[in-house]
Amino acid sequence: MRERWRKPICAKRACSDEDAPLSALASPSPATTTTTDAGADAGFLALLLAGFALLALGSLGFVTVAPNRLLSGTPLPLWTAVGTGGTVAIGLPLLALLALGLLRDIPGRQLLIAIAAGGLLVAATAAAGWAASAHAKDAGALTRVALGPGFWCTATAGFLALADAVGRMRHGIAKALPVLAVGIALAMLAGSGALSELSIAREYAVRRDTYLHELGRHLQLTAAGLALAVPCGAAIGRLAYRDPRRAGPAFAVLDIVQTIPSLALFALLIGPLAALVTLVPVLGDAGVSGIGAFPAILALGIYGLLPVARGVHAGLASVPVDVVEAARGMGMSGRQILLHTLMPLAAPALVQTLRVTIVQLIGLTTLAALIGAGGLGTFIFQGLGQTASDLVLLGALSAIGLALIADLALRALARLAWRRGSKGGAA
Repeated sequence: MRERWRKPICAKRACSDEDAPLSALASPSPATTTTTDAGADAGFLALLLAGFALLALGSLGFVTVAPNRLLSGTPLPLWTAVGTGGTVAIGLPLLALLALGLLRDIPGRQLLIAIAAGGLLVAATAAAGWAASAHAKDAGALTRVALGPGFWCTATAGFLALADAVGRMRHGIAKALPVLAVGIALAMLAGSGALSELSIAREYAVRRDTYLHELGRHLQLTAAGLALAVPCGAAIGRLAYRDPRRAGPAFAVLDIVQTIPSLALFALLIGPLAALVTLVPVLGDAGVSGIGAFPAILALGIYGLLPVARGVHAGLASVPVDVVEAARGMGMSGRQILLHTLMPLAAPALVQTLRVTIVQLIGLTTLAALIGAGGLGTFIFQGLGQTASDLVLLGALSAIGLALIADLALRALARLAWRRGSKGGAA
């Protein structure tokens, strides 16, 4: 029996505000993904961030020197921590960022801003590593040199200015080059040992094997939660597309589930799962338990249902109804329409849905450590219990880095899917 595809609601009227954002994200055309100076000064944010970094460097400690990992340290200003050479190395890209924010009508302005912002980020990191090496050797083996608020403000300003400038560029290659250059420079600094005396690097060195194990565990939990959320959420989204009358109740239930605090959901699963294992002991042999990986994966899968379902529904609804009708008129079955018409045209929206879900699950997986599932959250909660801020940063920055890598990779994949879709449509 031929599968029946219902006409989506968006075909009868303008798409609702609920569907519009995902539809817009699904088609990252050059007209929507690049911005110009029209209506807003493109250099205003760069100027603002450069001023913020300058104020932070002048009033806050660049690094903090403590006698050990638990005691509070003494903040050192930039010029004391890194000397004249380090101050000049950071000051040059900072002044360049200020000048580029003030000047207009400069050819390749956004690329220059990206270079200056990336240079500021790399210079600040290198200077912090040099300061740690100098002060740690002078004070003793137990001395810890931590990154101070002045560094964090400067690094944040450089990162945001880089992201804004890259987002305003027109060409994909121009977007990728500054980001790759900064990433390679930071990786070379870390690989060369220039940052090894920083307290966060020493925390990593002490726990290297444990860190690699928990990093792998974090990736496994995220992948397992995604493997549970994607097929179930996609089925709900497809059902909502085929029968719009079921969309409201289905999404209402998922909205209610999404309002449950993540930590509360982890805790709520402990009792029922423990009781279930007691009633059916064979489930315990299969890995089911009230604590550990199973409830963590189940909670992650539940939280991933809503973004997947809404994204699939919006992606399918974004395909023009005339295209679906033409495919049906050619004698294609419902399965063929789904595989050869709907999914290829909705591919950009589906990739964006996957991006949002992965980034969300990477963050939520940090809470899995509270129920014995492991992951990068282990270092965060150990650091909180020991009042060791650098141990907290080791876990938190690693989770942020994973999320950023996944976000950038899937953004590039979504853009590639849009280009292929547009070429196919033009053909």
